[in-house]
Amino acid sequence: MGDVVVPEQDTAVVIPAKDEADRIGGTVTAALKLPGVDLVVVVDDGSSDETGRVARAAGARVVRHSRNRGKAAAMETGAEAVRLLDEGGEVSRHLLFLDADLGETAGAASALIAPVRAGEADMTIAAFAKRVKLGGHGMVVRLAREGIKRLTGWEPTQPLNGQRCLTRPAFEAARPLAHGFGVETGMTIDLLRKGFRVIEVEVEMAHRATGNDLRGQLHRARQLRDVGRALAAREIPSLLP
Repeated sequence: MGDVVVPEQDTAVVIPAKDEADRIGGTVTAALKLPGVDLVVVVDDGSSDETGRVARAAGARVVRHSRNRGKAAAMETGAEAVRLLDEGGEVSRHLLFLDADLGETAGAASALIAPVRAGEADMTIAAFAKRVKLGGHGMVVRLAREGIKRLTGWEPTQPLNGQRCLTRPAFEAARPLAHGFGVETGMTIDLLRKGFRVIEVEVEMAHRATGNDLRGQLHRARQLRDVGRALAAREIPSLLP
């Protein structure tokens, strides 16, 4: 009987989270079971609930922002925490970014890790097999998709999907990250322009859909603003030296 091959532990999960106490525990638990994952960092981005406590109880390392600083800043903080933990090691971990509200479906992220670990891609982007369509969101998706295609020639199906796995060199090449909800659009454009290999991978994941109430509409307005800013910054050459 052959020896059992244990996957090398070379991937860290970073989860930006704000007021996700009801779902973060399940997300962390599922993430810790992913092949190759030996570290989950939750960035509590100014939550007013027990997000940090629940995440820590589930096995995550928690870094807290005293005030809400936005998704891009939370991703930067989480990646920096991983870098500090990697210091002195032989290799830098790959980074898998996941949304806090995935729950047990975070277990499907193994499909995102595999191509990166195998050296087949520098960044993978999740394409949810099942999508909930709500009014208003399509406008932001279309803006991001068309902008990415115009600037790179590549047309993603789900340009705003935040479930992404990438190598440390790819992450560093994408910095500084675009502000707020423009982070995914900016990251995709920047890496493609620099010659990194970016692919989409279909996964069976699901998270809480944004509603059509006032809160949902405000969320989409912020998305539209941030994606527009990310595109504008990449379309207009900088005048700074």
